[in-house]
Amino acid sequence: MTDPRAELQRICKEIIGNSDERPHVGVSNAPMGGTDMNIHSPDMDREPTRAEAEAALTLLRRWAGDVTAEEVATLDPLVSRLIPGQEVSNYPALARAYPDAFEVDDAYKASMPDLQNGPASLIRGAQQQIQHVGISNFRLPIRFHTRDNGDLTLETSVTGTVSLEAEKKGINMSRIMRTFYKHAEETFSFEVIERALDAYKTDLESFDARIQMRFSFPMKVDSLRSGLSGYQYYDIALELVESAGVRKKIVHLDYVYSSTCPCSLELSEHARQFRGQLATPHSQRSVARISVLLENGGDVLWFEDLIDRARAAVPTETQVMVKREDEQAFAELNAANPIFVEDAARLFTEQLQLDTRISDFRVIASHQESLHSHDAVSVLTEGKTFAAESIDPRLFQSLFHIG
Repeated sequence: MTDPRAELQRICKEIIGNSDERPHVGVSNAPMGGTDMNIHSPDMDREPTRAEAEAALTLLRRWAGDVTAEEVATLDPLVSRLIPGQEVSNYPALARAYPDAFEVDDAYKASMPDLQNGPASLIRGAQQQIQHVGISNFRLPIRFHTRDNGDLTLETSVTGTVSLEAEKKGINMSRIMRTFYKHAEETFSFEVIERALDAYKTDLESFDARIQMRFSFPMKVDSLRSGLSGYQYYDIALELVESAGVRKKIVHLDYVYSSTCPCSLELSEHARQFRGQLATPHSQRSVARISVLLENGGDVLWFEDLIDRARAAVPTETQVMVKREDEQAFAELNAANPIFVEDAARLFTEQLQLDTRISDFRVIASHQESLHSHDAVSVLTEGKTFAAESIDPRLFQSLFHIG
């Protein structure tokens, strides 16, 4: 292979000549692979002309195209990017094998960039406070206490957020998870959630914060007549919100029931009575999302207590274990409790108002019609906590429960 230094000198002569007034390449007797090749000029302080810059670029490209990548990297890794077609190349070549033996020490950690804790000058967009920023749906097993003094370990989805001041770039989101894991072995209650919230507020230096925990709570229910029993699963969420120094404890419950249309029931009976025509009223699976704010300092509101309130309001809960006698009983139960979506909201409200442990509340009911190609919905709130003029566009879509 041709000596690259000699070739570089030859190209230089070809492009810009060998006059003493022009830059020229000087080559020492260093062995191949040495680095003492230099470009000399009698007047290095003057500004080079564009023609000289173009000549130098052409020189570098021709030289780099004829030598190995290692030789280019020895001169300067950036030279490789001057070669047409290799503008984004990255020399020297990077290691491709995972470094199992590499260990991170304090000095290395201190050298690592941390953009989220950078200065306000790194903020993109409007420099305003963010009310909620954090992580959603990290899952872990959590132990919950039940009304009958037992414990259940349930897969729980956790959402944790904090407020972010206008002059701060961002947060280290992994701190929310790390803080929560410190309490993961405890049997959870709102008191434990409060300790977790206190910890990650301190870690993240935030004023406001929120924790929400979602899980599916099993409760054994009896069939209507056959004596069988099975587990009904209830979607429940616990929410602890702190805003402007005020904390609120909220419980959300999805209660699934059957709704028989009162109008359809009467029309079916009319067809039987006046025309001897068999007819059946339409009924459908329906969902109520009940959200309650707990009174500060009040007694414990067990999950089972809230479920009992919902069942007392609308007893036509969907069934788990069913034999023929249970199916007949369910038809009779629906006929005894026909219900419009307006009725549902008010019946749930009536029960919630009886419980002194509950302050503000909201009832969202969705009757997923078997007669219509649309659903019937209602929203009823009491108190300021859940009052809102705007509704999430996907709110009612989230009420579908798939078996």
